[in-house]
Amino acid sequence: MKTVTLNDGNTMPALGLGTWKSREGDAYRAVKEALRVGYRHIDGAWIYQNEEEVGRGIRESIQEGVVERGDIFLTSKLWNSFHAPESVEAGCRETLNALGLEYLDLYLMHWPVAFRSGKKMPQGPDDFWPLSEMPVAKTFEAMVKLRDQGLVKSVGVSNFGVSRLEQLISESGHTPAVNQVELHPYNPQNELLAYCQEKGIYLTAYSPLGSSDRPASMKASDEPPLLDNPIVKDIAAEEGITPGQLLIAWAIDRGTSVIPKSVNPSRIAENFAIASHTLSSKARAALDGIDTRFRYVEPKDWFFPGITYTGESFWA
Repeated sequence: MKTVTLNDGNTMPALGLGTWKSREGDAYRAVKEALRVGYRHIDGAWIYQNEEEVGRGIRESIQEGVVERGDIFLTSKLWNSFHAPESVEAGCRETLNALGLEYLDLYLMHWPVAFRSGKKMPQGPDDFWPLSEMPVAKTFEAMVKLRDQGLVKSVGVSNFGVSRLEQLISESGHTPAVNQVELHPYNPQNELLAYCQEKGIYLTAYSPLGSSDRPASMKASDEPPLLDNPIVKDIAAEEGITPGQLLIAWAIDRGTSVIPKSVNPSRIAENFAIASHTLSSKARAALDGIDTRFRYVEPKDWFFPGITYTGESFWA
């Protein structure tokens, strides 16, 4: 398995198992199967509400001798309702308690917005802390302290665009180790990738296959299914791999890590097998040349000028 070295010296496998949208029982079985197959990178989050199952799968795999804890790279994310600096440690400990583990390998600020304490999901603008009152830099500084306490090994962000990263680095004095964003040929994030490479921030791609299983409320009636794109299908056939495998290989070939979600044992193994595939230059160029632009995860209900963003892009 290819690994990458983060800007703090820690290493992260380039391929991981995503757990967003995995139901509790499915999450447990998927984690166990992934670790058995050879995955060593598991991605989760407090808001996924399946961390108890993820943790049980990890702990049982360790007890059964399948893997050692030190070989697993485990990611979780600080939810938006824990952004107050005095709440950051509590949010992290809730995750650790649910997982039944002592530390995280990577802890990400899930979104560059802050909900008022106790608000799991906002109902309107009054449920957000304005950025001027709860700047992400203060939240990130509190997250860095978790690293000093030994609760996490690396600290990063998710869904941050260039302007948000620049502000975070300038105001906090810290550079995130990782930025996890939606990334695939319809949303290649070329400018962000170049910026992060310049700054030594590693990009991780979520929803790399188009997230067709996300809730219907998040879908557009006319959205283009990525796995059915004719170029993707034709190039995959030429490469002798599946469209999903092609998209995973493309992400790794670009120098990003990638966390496809699956609860299907055969698909979990199929995704893992492609990590060692060398993508042809023709395939890379064909996917790079796709000109369709579409974002599958778009929290429009969070768009409040002057509160959640101030003239720059809302998120990556």
